[in-house]
Amino acid sequence: MSDPRSVLIEPVLSEKTYALLSANKYTFRVHERATKVDIRRAVEQQFGVRVRDVRTAWVKPKPKRRGVHSGHRRRWKKAIVTLHPEDSIELFEGQANE
Repeated sequence: MSDPRSVLIEPVLSEKTYALLSANKYTFRVHERATKVDIRRAVEQQFGVRVRDVRTAWVKPKPKRRGVHSGHRRRWKKAIVTLHPEDSIELFEGQANE
């Protein structure tokens, strides 16, 4: 993946991800074909931080139903990025304080 903006789709904001902030771990929804190296480069370029570790996981699709029609959402890939202890991303910090 050449463009770092196409690798990171959006930050994942939930109670679990806010709990990970204390361990300096940030969670992102990423492109399906993004590798750990692509994710590391994208975070370092976009936020100007040093990445220590990248872990990826596939989020299973949830079943959805509307009346008699049933289906499911698409699966998606998430990445949990661990930063150097001296670094942080203000995007998350500002949201956590609200």
